[in-house]
Amino acid sequence: MDAAATADGPARRAVLVDQVHEAIKARIMDHAIAPGERVSIDGLARELGVSPTPVREALARLESAQLVVKEPLRGYRTTPLLTPAQLADLYHFRLLIEPWAAATAAERADADGLARLEAELGAADAPESDTYAAYRAFSAHDARFHQLIAELAGSDQVREAFQRTHWHLHIYRQYYDRGIGPQALAEHRRVADAVLARDPAAAGDAMRAHLEQSHARLRPA
Repeated sequence: MDAAATADGPARRAVLVDQVHEAIKARIMDHAIAPGERVSIDGLARELGVSPTPVREALARLESAQLVVKEPLRGYRTTPLLTPAQLADLYHFRLLIEPWAAATAAERADADGLARLEAELGAADAPESDTYAAYRAFSAHDARFHQLIAELAGSDQVREAFQRTHWHLHIYRQYYDRGIGPQALAEHRRVADAVLARDPAAAGDAMRAHLEQSHARLRPA
């Protein structure tokens, strides 16, 4: 499989690495590779029917997403789940900046930005099961929604902070079930409606409520 990809050129090889990356990522997110567990490059290569090379490339990408960590002379290990204190810190950070971003988006967003926000909500669906395969599209929406709010606020720093923390991946690994998707979508809708109405106070309040409810849903886990 890997040899064929190499023979057909860089584009095919990139597709192979993407496929391997998603396959390993799904195993990590679904805890088929448990948090804190050592990752066997050769074992994954055999399991996926590829050479070790695309597995190594995929793991390097997963390291940048903070899903694995490379230990000197020992290889890769999946990152542990966030502790309750770390999860609380993540939400404290988000509560400091995201209500401001939502309120500012309501003030600054132009017509094109508002149309993009409406389109994002219109295309979002709640997942139908509790596997990462079903959750992946919702996770992508979740990340795009919050990053779009930051973009409409005109803050590259806030948007880049979201990208660096990879919070949506860590939250899924903590806990996920089918109940979260519809609730989160309804909360996104309330934030979006306030931004579309150009109501900064309501937008900030809706975002704050969304984050507080999101954190409360995770606390039992």
